[in-house]
Amino acid sequence: MAGSNRSGDLKDAQKSIPVGTILAITTTSLVYFSSVVLFGACIEGVVLRDKFGDAVSKNLVVGTLSWPSPWVIVIGSFFSTVGAGLQSLTGAPRLLQAIAKDNIIPFLRVFGHGKSNGEPTWALLLTALIAELGILIASLDMVAPILSMFFLMCYLFVNLACAVQTLLRTPNWRPRFRYYHWALSFLGMSMCLALMFISSWYYAIVAMGIAGMIYKYIEYQGAEKEWGDGIRGLSLSAARYALLRLEAGPPHTKNWRRRTVPSPPPRPQLLVLLKLDEDLHVKYPRLLTFASQLKAGKGLTIVGSVIQGNYLESYGETQAAEQAIKNMMEIEKVKGFCQVVVATKVREGIAHLIQSCGLGGMKHNTVVMGWPYGWRQSEDPRAWKTFINTVRCTTAAHLALMVPKNVSFYPSNHERFTDGHIDVWWIVHDGGMLMLLPFLLKQHKVWKKCKMRIFTVAQMDDNSIQMKKDLATFLYQLRIEAEVEVVEMHDSDISAYTYERTLMMEQRSQMLRQMRLSSAERDREAQLVKDRHSMIRMGSLYSDEEEEIPEPVSERIQMTWTKDKYDGDRRRRNNTPENFRELISIKPDQSNVRRMHTAVKLNEVIVNKSHDARLVLLNMPGPPKNPNGDENYMEFLEVLTEGLERVLLVRGGGREVITIYS
Repeated sequence: MAGSNRSGDLKDAQKSIPVGTILAITTTSLVYFSSVVLFGACIEGVVLRDKFGDAVSKNLVVGTLSWPSPWVIVIGSFFSTVGAGLQSLTGAPRLLQAIAKDNIIPFLRVFGHGKSNGEPTWALLLTALIAELGILIASLDMVAPILSMFFLMCYLFVNLACAVQTLLRTPNWRPRFRYYHWALSFLGMSMCLALMFISSWYYAIVAMGIAGMIYKYIEYQGAEKEWGDGIRGLSLSAARYALLRLEAGPPHTKNWRRRTVPSPPPRPQLLVLLKLDEDLHVKYPRLLTFASQLKAGKGLTIVGSVIQGNYLESYGETQAAEQAIKNMMEIEKVKGFCQVVVATKVREGIAHLIQSCGLGGMKHNTVVMGWPYGWRQSEDPRAWKTFINTVRCTTAAHLALMVPKNVSFYPSNHERFTDGHIDVWWIVHDGGMLMLLPFLLKQHKVWKKCKMRIFTVAQMDDNSIQMKKDLATFLYQLRIEAEVEVVEMHDSDISAYTYERTLMMEQRSQMLRQMRLSSAERDREAQLVKDRHSMIRMGSLYSDEEEEIPEPVSERIQMTWTKDKYDGDRRRRNNTPENFRELISIKPDQSNVRRMHTAVKLNEVIVNKSHDARLVLLNMPGPPKNPNGDENYMEFLEVLTEGLERVLLVRGGGREVITIYS
């Protein structure tokens, strides 16, 4: 290694090092092998095995063969030792100086300085100090294993680096020596490792521990260089191989969520859709908190967001958004990847994320998105239309969907629930996804002490007792502990309140769809509808019978008017659309009344049973096929979850499989 250690001083290192190294190894090997043969031919084996030379009066064995005097061997050994020491004393400081100059190990930076002619002064002093410590030990038997370990470790890593670079076929690895093969380096590495443990296994473990600590220090504190990292290259190659294996065949549905006895708990692969505010800050960071509690650092998590605009003009904004999301992921302890896309429309960007996130077989199978808060008050319908469009995209892609509602009330990672329940309302049997989500949450310290309750809904003609037994058996086979309760929903007449909620929903939808009013006018007309229904509800409190809808009572209001105000108000009244007068006499659609009735009755049952639950999981109904009913769909979801503090709406993708007998 002398030529490699002094490569900086060679005129043509690429030519000199291979030739000089091979000649040096050949020469020393011939000398050593000939010495073995000659010693064996000239001296008895018993004398050779006499370590301390008792058989030859404690003299050197080779001294008895020397001519003309034994002092020839002593003098020759002295000069040989001095030469080897000087060789190490000139090579090691330069190697240390090169490492320090490359800033690979930051705390060695001081040893990169030297004289103006390049002599490594500080590195030479450190090398001399280490050599002096070896001399002060004053026992060759104690120094030899230590030196052997680090020399063997050096040769081991040189061989390992050559083998890894060849196997990875990295472009910057271009050896000039034609007769090299990676198997030769691998053989040399294996022999070095074997010799380390044969010589002294405890010194070998200590040396490997020191090398490991230095590597981790370089990984976390060292500077990145243009030659890269061989271990990172190995990781990349292994990841590529694994992705190609996943891509080789279609994934089995059981691999979506596997639940077997020896395997770990199943974990969905998440795509978390985040919304950013105007300052590019995460608007609802508790979505990331929920994802971290559900995943616990396992599986795949991709955090995506959409910036509206032109990519050519928004590149810097995209980089800032990615950095903000990564910082928030680090705070919330979410291990995963971040992807921000720029699109002219938010719904198009979300569709791109759902389609293109992931790589090969490592793709998401579940989408997590927030609830569009304030959609009722918003004059812009794009917020809830984007939400419903995302629901339709996940359904078309056969992906599962989770919508945490009231996510700001969800616990942080520092909170602990010491009691309480996680309630699952299993209304639609979607392959068992609702069963597994509470189990995954309970693996996290926040939800660990919560108990699980399963509610299912039975109609009047269902056998509730048998349903409860079947569900308990199903949970037992899943190895999930939970309380089981069957809730019976009686068929009842549609109440006036349900009729009223449906009527208000349809009137609001038609009003916002047909009219283009200013903000003040819309408030006044909405207040008119509200006042009218307040009168209807007062009457419905005393009677359950259907009654005709009374005409609104007009009242004369005395106000102070200027002439301009009076003329403006009269013009606005004359410009009021005729269809608004028809809005008062509208009759609700019977299908909407039935859906609203189901939502109201189900909400009453859920609130009655789960009002004190820590978390309520509900099946999320699918959006209507006709886009004209989108706003009604949002109203149904609001009614269904009304009065609940924390709700998780879950919609299966249709490919989930829950394994029972495995």
